[in-house]
Amino acid sequence: MNKLSQNAPAKDAGRSKLAALNAWVAEVAALTRPDSIHWCDGSDAENDALIAQMEADGTLIRLNTETHPRSWLHRSHPDDVARVEHLTFVCTPQQDDAGPNNHWMPPADGHAKMDALFDGCMAGRTMYVIPYCMGPIDSPLSRCGVEITDSPYVVANMRIMTRMGAPSLARIEREGSFVKGLHSIGELDPNRRFIMHFPEELTIKSYGSGYGGNALLGKKCHALRIASYQAKSEGWLAEHMLILGLENPQGETHYIAAAFPSACGKTNLAMLIPPEGYRKDGWKVWTIGDDICWMRPGADGRLYAINPEAGFFGVAPGTSQTSNPNALKTIQHDTIFTNVAVTGDNQPWWEGLDKREPAIDWRGNDYDFSKGTPAAHPNSRFTVSAKQCPSYSPKAEDPQGVPISAIVFGGRRASLVPLVFEARDWAHGVLVGAAMGSETTAAATGAVGVMRRDPMAMKPFCGYNFADYFSHWLSFDKPGAKLPKIFHVNWFRKGDDGRFLWPGFGDNLRVLEWMIKRVTGEAGAQETPIGNLPNVEDLNVAGLEFGNEARDKLFGFDQAGWRAEFESIGEYLDGYGPRMPQLLRKEQQRITEALN
Repeated sequence: MNKLSQNAPAKDAGRSKLAALNAWVAEVAALTRPDSIHWCDGSDAENDALIAQMEADGTLIRLNTETHPRSWLHRSHPDDVARVEHLTFVCTPQQDDAGPNNHWMPPADGHAKMDALFDGCMAGRTMYVIPYCMGPIDSPLSRCGVEITDSPYVVANMRIMTRMGAPSLARIEREGSFVKGLHSIGELDPNRRFIMHFPEELTIKSYGSGYGGNALLGKKCHALRIASYQAKSEGWLAEHMLILGLENPQGETHYIAAAFPSACGKTNLAMLIPPEGYRKDGWKVWTIGDDICWMRPGADGRLYAINPEAGFFGVAPGTSQTSNPNALKTIQHDTIFTNVAVTGDNQPWWEGLDKREPAIDWRGNDYDFSKGTPAAHPNSRFTVSAKQCPSYSPKAEDPQGVPISAIVFGGRRASLVPLVFEARDWAHGVLVGAAMGSETTAAATGAVGVMRRDPMAMKPFCGYNFADYFSHWLSFDKPGAKLPKIFHVNWFRKGDDGRFLWPGFGDNLRVLEWMIKRVTGEAGAQETPIGNLPNVEDLNVAGLEFGNEARDKLFGFDQAGWRAEFESIGEYLDGYGPRMPQLLRKEQQRITEALN
């Protein structure tokens, strides 16, 4: 027996609400046949023993204890370094319920395929049972799950990313319901790798990968794919959004939720540091979360949001003192790094960090500069507690969540789309989110610079048909609702010389300030068919210099270009067939007519 092994919690299964959990664990054990079973309690002693075990077998490598105390490096298998969307399925009885936005498989086929892979896969290994809570442990907005895995690396990461252990098990016992997640690293064979979701059964099965998004089942699998389905059923929203608080010099804080596809500066915005002039005036930015947002209408008609995660699973490359000083401070201790390079004195390193030279690449080989390949994997990561962030907000633990004043959608568009515009109402805002597009970057597979639509940044993560998802969003506009204003931003507009026209980073606060002043009725705007755009004088641009081209493109409106854009949006919406809500079609047609 493994020295960590212990029996299931001492409960009378016949009378306990844990009966269903105990029965499922026994069923999984019979299928996977582990050498031992360990129920995780989330304690420091348990974590210390797991870390020691992983150091001994090489799963974790201790980093420089002076510069990065209690921090470790993990190296993935080279074929297991990212999410695998083409191997990710949503299993619903009817294919239309999964929608054209998901790969689909009938539930019976999905279970049969996965159970054949799981058969005997944990022989010689320990089976870990991880009870966890997504969100503050006592929040009515939170939801619990249990992940069964044979990876101690997953246990260590889930302890950081969720509220894991005894308190979560106690809540599961009280409520009697939980999302079931079964995971095994298997043989790490790309040909035997699948991630299956069964929304109607609140079940996830993942085999053949140890990578974060495929293996930390509380993250994208539960908190987005399964939770989006739960949210539709229960009247709330599970979204791929950061949450930040913007405090003005008067001490008033407004909360903003924002959705961006990958490589569009989500974590940077969540941890934004105001420009010097704003800091002197007393402006502050508070970080609630950098990736996932669950929102529910409150008794007062406003939307209240929690961050269901307890940590950050952030992309390392590009994180620097210039781009995100708060993130850099966050990961100086008690951090798990995955697939980064290391320097000669065993410090973590990645491209964009600083001018030092790496000694060992992410595969564990001496770094060869002559090959011109990155030393750190482009998708290398850090896992760290959110509480270590200098801008972390105590409100992140508020059981009721924070009231959302504004929802922001954004993408990477070199042309056409101005710096910021405001939707005229909720239906228009839902269309803005549904039509949102971004140009692909080197971080994505395929051609670079291709514009792809990624509704609400949920394309890889919505657990059901996008047409039904848009209908669900529209359903929140009802009598008594006090919904957030919706905006769209584009930090990435370029000039004719190919350079960015907007400075970005901390200066993005200038745009957030305008949004909040639109919410409170203190800022002006010009009405256009695509929405309300600020005049240059409506934004605080003190200290910034704009030429005529920058003014025209950041604050202007290209009618012919938008006419073509809305024709494209109409074709995109038509692709979802008769389930597409008529209100969204009407909104697209209304704007098209105005543009004509």
